[in-house]
Amino acid sequence: MSDAGVAINLRSALPPYEPFTTTEIDMIERHADRILDEVGVEFRGDEEALELFRAAGARVEGERVRFDPGLAAALCSAAPSTFDMHGRDGRRVPIGGDAVVFLPAYGSPFVTDLDRGRRYATLEDFENIVKLTYATPWLHHSGGTVCEPVDVPVNKRHLDMTYAHLRWSTKPFMGAVTAPERAADSIAMARIAFGSEFLESNCVIQGNINVNSPLVWDDVMSGALKAYARANQGCVISPFIIGGAMGPVTVPALVAQAHAEAMTGIALAQLVRPGSPMVYGNFLTTMNLRSGAPTFGTAESTLATYAVGQLARRLGLPLRCGAHYTASKTGDAQAMQESADAMSAGILAGTNYVIHAAGWLEGGLTFGYEKFAMDLDRCAMLHKQLGGLAVDEEQLAMDAYLEAGPGGNYLSSSHTMRHYASANHESMLTDTNSFEQWSDDGALDMQQRANQQWRNMLADYEPPAIDDAIDRELRSFIEDRKNATPDAWY
Repeated sequence: MSDAGVAINLRSALPPYEPFTTTEIDMIERHADRILDEVGVEFRGDEEALELFRAAGARVEGERVRFDPGLAAALCSAAPSTFDMHGRDGRRVPIGGDAVVFLPAYGSPFVTDLDRGRRYATLEDFENIVKLTYATPWLHHSGGTVCEPVDVPVNKRHLDMTYAHLRWSTKPFMGAVTAPERAADSIAMARIAFGSEFLESNCVIQGNINVNSPLVWDDVMSGALKAYARANQGCVISPFIIGGAMGPVTVPALVAQAHAEAMTGIALAQLVRPGSPMVYGNFLTTMNLRSGAPTFGTAESTLATYAVGQLARRLGLPLRCGAHYTASKTGDAQAMQESADAMSAGILAGTNYVIHAAGWLEGGLTFGYEKFAMDLDRCAMLHKQLGGLAVDEEQLAMDAYLEAGPGGNYLSSSHTMRHYASANHESMLTDTNSFEQWSDDGALDMQQRANQQWRNMLADYEPPAIDDAIDRELRSFIEDRKNATPDAWY
C-alpha cells in the first residue's frame, strides 16, 4: 500500500517527563562545561575546524579545543529550534517543537527474516527497506543507511543508496557521511531532484553524524558535517557512548559528556553556516561490565534519556533519543521488552526524532524484517497514545449513560455505534482470537504473522512517480561517478 493521502505528521499532546530538579540539571550542565574547559575535545585532521573555533574564542592547542564555560552553548544558539524537512512530493515533515518523527533502523551490515535467516545485506535488501518504509504511514522519514549493501563497492554504494531513497520513496532522507566527498555526492543528487534554488533555502537531506567518543572528532565526521551545513542541510549530532567503554560508568558523567560532545558538533555547524538545521542527538547506553556487551532498555539508560531531554530543551533544539533498541538476535520477548523500554523512555523524554524506530536487532548489527513489522505495530500505537485525550461532551458520553441506564448494555448504544470504528487503536499483529480460532488459522506466533505482514506490504508496494528527466540525470550522475574511480571494497 502507499501512504498517499495519509496524514504523516505526528505531534505529541503529552508534556515531556522531567524527573530531575533544576539543581541536578544545573550540575550536569556545569560539568559538561568543565569537561570542555579543562579536558577539551580533539578535532583530528581538520585545520578548518580548528581555525573556526580559534576565531570564535575557543582555546586551541594542537588539535585540542577547549571552551570557556558557556561558549559552546552560545555558539549553538544560531541553530533553529524547529525546521521543516521536505519530501520529493511536496510533503513537509516538521522537526522539533511538539513534532515526533519516526525513522527505520540504520547501519546494519546484516539482515534477517524467517525465510532466509541471517545474512549479509544487499542492495536489494536496502531497496526493500526503503519501499517498506515508504509504504507505511507510521514512519515519517526514509532514514539513511537502512542497511549496508555489501554487494556494492564501499566507495560507490552511497550513490545507489541515495538513488534508492530518491527513486523508491518521496519521504525526507539521510545521505552519506562516510567521507566528505560522499556527503557532497549525496547533496548533489538531492540538488538534482529538488533543484538548486529550493535546496539552498530548504532542508531535504540530512547527515547522521557520530562523535568518536570519548571527546574526539575525526576529519571524516567533521568533514561530512561541514558539507551538509555548508549546503544549509541538516545534521543529527549523536555522541556514541557506551558507559564503561567510551565514558565513565556513572550516568550523570555520561550525560554531561554526551552534552559536551553534541554541543561541539552543533557549534561547528553554526560556525560554518549560521542557521543550518541541527538535531541534538545522543546514542547513550550501558554495557554488561562482566562481558563488555552493550545492553539496551536498562534502568540506567532510561534515566540518562530523561536527563538528555531536559538538557536539549535548555538549548532549545530538536531532540533525538529513544528507539526500539535491543541486543536480542530475533524478535522474541527480550527484543520487545528492551525495545519497549528504550522507546518509551524516549517518548516520555520528549523526543522529536527517532532513528531505529523499526527493524533494529543484535545491537544494531542486524536489520530484522519481522522485527520491522512488529516495531511498526508499536509505532502505530504510539501515534494514538501521543494524540492524548480530547475531553469534551462527546467523549464524556453522557447520552450513553442515559440510554443504557444502570445495568444496561453499552455495546449497542448510539454512542458506541458512532465511535466503535475509531475508539480503540487496533493492532495489525496482535491475535485476540480464541485458542480454537488461533489453532485453525495455523497457530502462528507474532513473528510468523509479522513475516506475512511485511511480505504483503512489499507485494502491494507501488513506486512513486518521478520526472523522467530528473531520473535520467540522477542515473547519469551515478554512472559518471562510478566510472571515475576503480572499485574499492574496504
